[in-house]
Amino acid sequence: MQISQLLISACQQLDKLTDSARLDAEILLAHALKKNRTWLATWADKSLPDNEINSFNSLLERRKAGEPIAHITGSREFWSLDVKVTKDTLIPRPETELMVEKILSLYPQQNNIELLDLGTGSGAIALALASERPGWKITATDQSPSALDIARQNAQRLALNNINFQSGDWFEPVNNRKFDIIASNPPYIPHTDPHLSQGDVRFEPRSALASGEDGLDAIRLICQQARTHLKPEAMLIIEHGFDQKSALRSIFMLSGYKNIQQDLDLAANPRLTHGFNH
Repeated sequence: MQISQLLISACQQLDKLTDSARLDAEILLAHALKKNRTWLATWADKSLPDNEINSFNSLLERRKAGEPIAHITGSREFWSLDVKVTKDTLIPRPETELMVEKILSLYPQQNNIELLDLGTGSGAIALALASERPGWKITATDQSPSALDIARQNAQRLALNNINFQSGDWFEPVNNRKFDIIASNPPYIPHTDPHLSQGDVRFEPRSALASGEDGLDAIRLICQQARTHLKPEAMLIIEHGFDQKSALRSIFMLSGYKNIQQDLDLAANPRLTHGFNH
């Protein structure tokens, strides 16, 4: 069977499962063949031997069973970096790149920044910032030793040496240290949200997704405790759900932050809130 025919068949099988059937099929086939997607387009008329078709079909079956693409391939692109992911980490989302963009735009020149990435998971945010700002000192924490191990592996593989990984719950590993920026993409989905048992998130760690009855327990804690770990005029920036904009503004205000601003993601959904310490 030719590559083009194989992809058409795979798209038909994935069509009801995902809005990105063609992309999923191409990623899986490229992974099975150890090639890139450009190669697939170049050699669309190439016929594949049975062993390569069987290898692809086994990956396709896993996807049809609902397993996320990133878990099947073991990686996800984030900020043009190839980030390793496992079932122990949250899969980096494209909308989280907005946080990286925002931080870089607000701190374009400063080279002596100390940044804390809370709940780093695969390390995506810390890795992206470390790649863009090699002069920054970045600390990344996570309560999951397994996730932290993946983050360390990613930093090592990408040759990013300006990240210090610390194991522990939120601020626990950083004691009395103070930072210029504290960034976090914490769990923000309510425990009872039906989406937790649907789609890709079924395969991701619940502790990285859900936090309390309204989804805001972790965010409240971070906002309250961050004040003692921020230098004067330093910034706290948090990613949150599209329907949590007003709640986040209230939490930031009650916690005493000033110059609070909120940003929309590429789908025009409220996604980020940041404010500054007094």
